[in-house]
Amino acid sequence: MRTRVSLKKLNDEVIAKIEEISGQQVRKCFQCGKCTAGCPSIDSMDIMPNQIMKLIQMGETDAVLNSKTVWVCDSCFTCESRCPKGLDIAKVMEAVRQVLLRTNVDKVKPEDIEKETFDGLPQAGIISCFKKFTG
Repeated sequence: MRTRVSLKKLNDEVIAKIEEISGQQVRKCFQCGKCTAGCPSIDSMDIMPNQIMKLIQMGETDAVLNSKTVWVCDSCFTCESRCPKGLDIAKVMEAVRQVLLRTNVDKVKPEDIEKETFDGLPQAGIISCFKKFTG
């Protein structure tokens, strides 16, 4: 069983990795909520974008890494255009996805998807999906 100190260290390492990959300082977010208010994908998210930022700030990385929000983010950059601090939350979401992908745990297995699902879909969309959802 991990001690509190080692859990904090692990969370700090995840936060540092997210900041390194994204180039964003997540601690600058002051929870104004403008990112969430303008997000076109909000209806499909389980945790709002501003809440993702708060969870990262608080070191609650497990909740962030297990949320579907990071996979639902369209990376449309609406959040960046609205943020008074100039934070690019889409880059943070992509960094979280990268942290997850680097663990090599597949979220979607191609062999589990029915053939009918692929009918009529553009190949570029299918490849993009698997790049985003698999390790």
